[in-house]
Amino acid sequence: MTSISIIGSGKMGSAIAEVAARARASIQIIRRSTASSSGERSDVAYGAIGDELTGDLVVLAVPYGAYPSILEHYRDQLGDKVVIDISNAIDFSTYDELQVPADSSAAAELAQLLPAGAAVVKAFNVNLGDTLTSGTNGTTTTTVLFAGDYAEAKIAVAGLIEAAGLRAVDVGPLSRARELEAMGFLQIVLAALGKTRQESGFTLLP
Repeated sequence: MTSISIIGSGKMGSAIAEVAARARASIQIIRRSTASSSGERSDVAYGAIGDELTGDLVVLAVPYGAYPSILEHYRDQLGDKVVIDISNAIDFSTYDELQVPADSSAAAELAQLLPAGAAVVKAFNVNLGDTLTSGTNGTTTTTVLFAGDYAEAKIAVAGLIEAAGLRAVDVGPLSRARELEAMGFLQIVLAALGKTRQESGFTLLP
């Protein structure tokens, strides 16, 4: 059985938990405290920052700016994990630019900070949470684009996506994360300007 640890309990973390539940994965959600809250899932093991990660797949469902503090707790544990980066490193005060070098990406910057052996896969950053939860984007099945350098890691991520009834499309090596993040940036800006709805998104037709 696939096991997944999701660091972050916001809208995207919750949406990916729903994807994992449909895929019948074992789910751990790491949040800031262990205090219970409304809306907790009965099929999820909850933990607090600092608790051991139990998943073979680890989703960083926190803002890109929070990565340094997350890595303070978990860098050494991520060396043998598939690390799924869903971030769009946007300056949300201006919505003007990405906060990574133009020739890089948040995923590439993350990979440089992790121990050797950690397999970073860029995924879910082009999807709004509502389309993951519903499994549809308009009248089509939600498509999840992903990129990475390690074949086994990409197979694991694609397996999770497809087991949840979504369409998985491999767009190539991790260097393609730069283009994925540009797409995510554009989509978020369009939503912030009210030009699209939260349940909208890009779709890739067969």
